[in-house]
Amino acid sequence: MDINFENASFKDFENIPGMDFYGWAEQFDRYVNNWDSRGHWNYRQESLNGCQPEVELAGHPGKSFVALVFNDYLGLTQHPKVKAAAIAAIEQFGVGAAASPAIGGHFTYHRQLEEKIAKFFRRESAVLFTTGYTANSATIQSLLKMQDLAIVDMGVHASMYEGCLTTNVKMFPHNDMDKLERILRDTQGQYRTRIVIVDGVYSQPADIVKLDEMVRLAKHYGAYTAMDDAHGVGVIGETGRGVIELYNLFDQVDIITGTFSKTFGHLGGYVVADPKVVNFLKFQARQHIFSVSATPASACILKSIDLIDEEPELRAKLWGNIDYLKSGLDEMGFDTGNTQSAIIPVMTGKPDLNAEVCRLLIEAGVYANQIGYPAVARKNARIRMSLMATHTREQLDRVLNAWEWVGGKLHLTKRVTN
Repeated sequence: MDINFENASFKDFENIPGMDFYGWAEQFDRYVNNWDSRGHWNYRQESLNGCQPEVELAGHPGKSFVALVFNDYLGLTQHPKVKAAAIAAIEQFGVGAAASPAIGGHFTYHRQLEEKIAKFFRRESAVLFTTGYTANSATIQSLLKMQDLAIVDMGVHASMYEGCLTTNVKMFPHNDMDKLERILRDTQGQYRTRIVIVDGVYSQPADIVKLDEMVRLAKHYGAYTAMDDAHGVGVIGETGRGVIELYNLFDQVDIITGTFSKTFGHLGGYVVADPKVVNFLKFQARQHIFSVSATPASACILKSIDLIDEEPELRAKLWGNIDYLKSGLDEMGFDTGNTQSAIIPVMTGKPDLNAEVCRLLIEAGVYANQIGYPAVARKNARIRMSLMATHTREQLDRVLNAWEWVGGKLHLTKRVTN
């Protein structure tokens, strides 16, 4: 099989006919080298100073980059109170849990985290997972089998898609409530259980689910609802509770999932649901019961949750940065899509252009992510930037200056997709 490396994506190497995995790996290695030879391989960049608004990268001595790749929206990975809480927990509990939660690896801080994240969403019960990815995949796998149906917004995270591998799936176009209603109506009485699965803030379009319409339709047609709001919590809502607060539907969504690796600045995932469902997941979700528990440093999340309420000025600063960067890009004529969040895309529409833009941004001192197929459709290639409360205005001006230079260098017209 001949692969055009210049136009290929990761997807092309998942299963190459007539080759075993060594053959796949060899072809993928050729692909990486092809891209790297043109300066277009910016994945797995090695940051030398952690999650910061400005970083140094291996291979670029003496140069710093404004970093737009971290989902640390409120800057809590570097907050002194959060770091102090992690250190204190390590001093008390050590550095590891050393067992899965059912058979020894359940400590005081795990219980406290489950209680606090449930209360954060004004609910009674939650269960922890070691990553947000497994919180999604494990929950859907546990609740839906081959007699059931997942009704999935096409924009949801890959972890939700993985959770659907053990059940039936029907997808509807992103945020298309008419198509959702058609699926709900047409599948009535055909499946034991149906769950409508959405994100709160979608990680690539960066827009917000029409949660009120989705919940209304699901209830009308007798389906349950599940929402992952990894990118909304801490950013959206009057007190940072996310999209569920924006619509005031705390008690209406059946399954709330999320991650501690973005706004909360650490690692791990959670599921908030009815107490009986939570208890079921504690003993039926394989990625929970057969995985070692979160390390004691995770106790720092308790302080991160507190800071959402204690320091609302962080969220205000974040939104000031969002508005400043987006308006600057819009004024220059770049297409920032339908973003309603701390994620700002610049649409390029072409994989080769996308990679070259990213290379030039690095040259200009800006570290951003190129996103292409299969994360988005090939025609929807984009540069993805995540804003933090800790970005300074001077840093954002450097970003805008870089985009102005890149636009001129590549002779980009009024809209980069033209």
